[in-house]
Formats: sequence, C-alpha cells, structure tokens
Amino acid sequence: MWRSALDHFLKGLMTRDRLTVRFADGTVAHYGPDTGQSITLHLHDDRVLRALCLNPMLALGEGYMDQRITFPERGLLDTLKMLQGNRSDGRFPGWLRALNAIRYHMRQIIQLNRPARARANVAHHYDISDDLYALFLDADMQYSCAYFPDPDMTLEDAQSAKKSHIAAKLCIRPGDHILDIGCGWGGMALTLAQDYGARVTGITLSENQLHTARSRAQRAGLSDKITFRLEDYRHTKGQFDRIVSVGMLEHVGVPNYEQYFRRVSDLLAPDGVALVHTIARSAPPVPHDPWLNRYIFPGGYVPSLSELTRPMERAGLWQTDIEIWRLHYARTIRHWRDRFHTHSDQIRADYDDRFVRMFEYYFTICIIAFEDQKQAVYQFQLAKDHTTVPLTRDYLYKS
Repeated sequence: MWRSALDHFLKGLMTRDRLTVRFADGTVAHYGPDTGQSITLHLHDDRVLRALCLNPMLALGEGYMDQRITFPERGLLDTLKMLQGNRSDGRFPGWLRALNAIRYHMRQIIQLNRPARARANVAHHYDISDDLYALFLDADMQYSCAYFPDPDMTLEDAQSAKKSHIAAKLCIRPGDHILDIGCGWGGMALTLAQDYGARVTGITLSENQLHTARSRAQRAGLSDKITFRLEDYRHTKGQFDRIVSVGMLEHVGVPNYEQYFRRVSDLLAPDGVALVHTIARSAPPVPHDPWLNRYIFPGGYVPSLSELTRPMERAGLWQTDIEIWRLHYARTIRHWRDRFHTHSDQIRADYDDRFVRMFEYYFTICIIAFEDQKQAVYQFQLAKDHTTVPLTRDYLYKS
C-alpha cells in the first residue's frame, strides 16, 4: 500500500529532474524526465515508506539522521536543493494537501507558547552547551544573520557590521536605556553599552545564555551599565528609550504576534525607536516545518510579512523603515556549517553521530530556505512618532 502511495506521490513531484529510488529489497524505480539532472535516494528500511507518504519533510530529516535514507549520488545539499526545485512545480497528492492544511490550522495550538512553554522551547536548543555553539559561531557568539556589504568579509566582520547597522537604525543618544528582547549571549548589549554609551537591559529565557552574558559584562567592566534577566517579554515592566530584538520573533508564534507588538509599544517611550530583526517570508503563510519544530526550534515559526503587518498596525506603531536582507543569512549559515564540519569529530565524540547529522540537516535546509525559497531577513524600524528618525536613509551610511 505505502509503496504504491509513494510511487504516486513521486510521479507528481518530479517535474524537472530524474529521481532514482533504491528500495530496501534492492528494487529500483525512476521518476521524472530524462532531460534534467539526476539524484538518487536509497531507502534502507521499508518503515520509511509510510512516513514519507504522510509527512515527507519530517520523514526525510529523520531518515537522514537515522541513516535509513541516504543520498549516494550527490550528497545532502545538492539532493535537497534538487528536490526543492521540483517541489516548487510538482503536484502533491490530495491526502498530503489535506494533511498540510490541518498542520497549518494547528498553528494556533502548537505555537501558543505560553511563558512556561516558551522557556522550555528555548532550553531545548539554546541550553545544549555554550561550548558547542562556540565551535561554529563568531567570537561574539552572534546566533543570527550577519550582514555582508562585502561578500568576502569574514564572519566576525559581518557580525560586527550587523550590530553597527542595527545601532545606526536605533539612533542611540548617550545615556539611552535600551531593552534587548532575546539578548542571547549578550553580544549586542555589550556593543551598545561599550561603543554607544547606552544603558542596556537584556532579557532571555535561556539559563546558559544568562550566565554567559552576565559573566561577559562583568569581565568587560560593564556591570554598572548592563543588566541581564531571565524574563519573558510579557512580564517586562518599565519604559525604554530604545528597544532591539534580534532573532527572537521567530519564537513568538502566530497567536502571540499582537501581544508581542503591543508589548513593544507599551514599553517604548513616546520618542522611542524599536528595531525588530527577524526571519520572514515574501510569500503566503505555510505550515511550520515539522522537522525543525521537533528537533531544533519547538514552537518556532517563520511568519509571512502579511502575518506581521496587521499586529504592527494594531499596536499603534509607525513602520518608519523596512529593510529586507536577501541571501545574507544563507552566507552566514554556510560559514557556520563550514566551522561545524571543521570540529565535527570533536562534536561527534561529545555527543554522537546522529547529533552531528541532525545539525548537518538543520544547516542544509536553512541554506535552501534562504537561497531557493522566498525567505529572507526583515528589519522593522518602529516608532510612535514618525518624526523621531531621519526622513531618509542617508544617516545609516555616514561614517
């Protein structure tokens, strides 16, 4: 039954290229035209047939992690890129379209992300080990998209350029009190305090990140200017001259966007400026990625622009600038992937081979999302008063 269903699925999927599937019993089947490129999947276990038919994105990732699916001809990245190219044109069978529709509407439950759940979701990924992330991130531990005005920049220089670009958009005045929502390991807060004379309050839900950020501030002699707290943005009190949030909105969830932007508005001073840096889609909304949701970012979701505009409007905030970074995140992740590969033997010894393959798959599907799908990084500059920031972008590029 499942062999027949998979056969029907793949015949509709492969419209450009040639897919060869070698099944566990040694039989081989071919799908798609002879005119395109060719890729091969080896299915080592018949149990993957059902999973591929019902939830192909989850099954493909799990199959790779467990070595029940291998890609002997072109390797992981090239194979998944080719499958994605055919997926864009291919026809999904009716049962998969129905299941995807159910997953889409389940977002309101899956992504509810109440404070206790949000903290558990963050711990799942960010509290693995600081030592692990130090092996592939830059020296400042920036775990978000870098900015490459020069494509040949090092990762360190591109992450520094990202922070400088964000600081310029915040229009910081000496002594401004800045709230950093989702402060990570503290790198942005340290830069804003040290280089721009700001006071910073950083909030995170990660115990590891909190400990590291506080230690970094103490070593830098900035404990009097920076406060880090283990705190949900929904519980933050006070008023701030500037608000920055980098790579955190992806963890908020569809049901909470209005509350998130209302909190930004409530916490922002009348003459304040906020900068929200997030991954988003230039395409209609889709169901959350089930593999990413299970193994990497539980409760996470990449919104479409259309899902964010109404919550911003209802919060009473001016959108004073919207910038879209195309391909910058793909370049960032390629740097991370290369560094991860350099240390893969050490990581395999500390964890196991399945863990290494999990991260390899994670990096790969993210590269494809930014290179081959309508996914990019958006920066929303927001204000209560539309005269608070300059009327042109010239100020961003003055030395």
